[in-house]
Amino acid sequence: MGITTGYDALLVVSFGGPEKPEDVMPFLENVVRGRGVPRDRLLEVEGHYQGFGGVSPINQQCRDLIAALDVGLPVYWGNRNWHPFLEDTVRRMKDDGVVKAAAFVTAAYSSYSSCRQYLDDIARARAAVPGAPEIVKLRHYYDHPGFVAAMADHTREALGRLPASVREDARLVFTAHSIPVSMARTAGPRGGAYEAQLRRAAELVTAQVDHGRPWDLVWQSRSGPPHVPWLEPDVCDHLEALHAGGVPAAVLVPIGFVSDHMEVVYDLDVEAAATADKLGMALTRAATAGTHPRFVSMVSELLAEPEPAPCPAGCCPAPVRPARP
Repeated sequence: MGITTGYDALLVVSFGGPEKPEDVMPFLENVVRGRGVPRDRLLEVEGHYQGFGGVSPINQQCRDLIAALDVGLPVYWGNRNWHPFLEDTVRRMKDDGVVKAAAFVTAAYSSYSSCRQYLDDIARARAAVPGAPEIVKLRHYYDHPGFVAAMADHTREALGRLPASVREDARLVFTAHSIPVSMARTAGPRGGAYEAQLRRAAELVTAQVDHGRPWDLVWQSRSGPPHVPWLEPDVCDHLEALHAGGVPAAVLVPIGFVSDHMEVVYDLDVEAAATADKLGMALTRAATAGTHPRFVSMVSELLAEPEPAPCPAGCCPAPVRPARP
């Protein structure tokens, strides 16, 4: 499908992930550099990756998405934390004669880590490449009909996998990556955008799946120092609370992710599943948007929109790292 835009390329920008066991610790060190994450926590997370052969699913899912796209433009791919690194990709784009590219980031929401940090990554990569192309980040798409339809379809499918005896009483539990409370408070131009956008996405998905069904938004994958407050409740704690309240089943909907990360396949498919099994609670997990046809077509629709206005200079500022007590 050809698209008439002012862009001459599409750049897919993602988080990146290791693809063999020896990649894992260097990758994790890239992710947490400057954040004061304890070494013990890094070793713990390394074990999660090694339990899956040292391979994160995210890079292959980026390849699958790129293969599915039909945007009538050359498509490039660069990561924040692992190969192909964004700077190397921007250099290749410049060598190929790209003048102006649109950037599709595999994060749908406003916050420092899901938006501003990617803008900083793009600016840093361009600064390192003399003559780099102009790169315009496409807008947030948490409420785009394509994303919502994809997640609604996957949620319906997950509901259908529950035993019929508990399906009617199952609760939708939307999950997203926890972030420091201080970062959540400053997300977006006026603060609070990360939580507000996630709640809006959950509302839209629930409306398509079953308008009257109860749902919750909870958090997963906390990784910061223990003395820093992060968004709560944790998904496993929430499953225990639901069980104590008599809820017999739940569908986990990773609304905060557009593709599988290790945080999805370990924190939900292993840890949360083990919690539900211990409780005797029926549990299924909805797929991420991935290569759902409506999510794929959404990228073309975003490209065809007017060029988005730049984020305000003070939007989603870098978090201040509090000193250890």
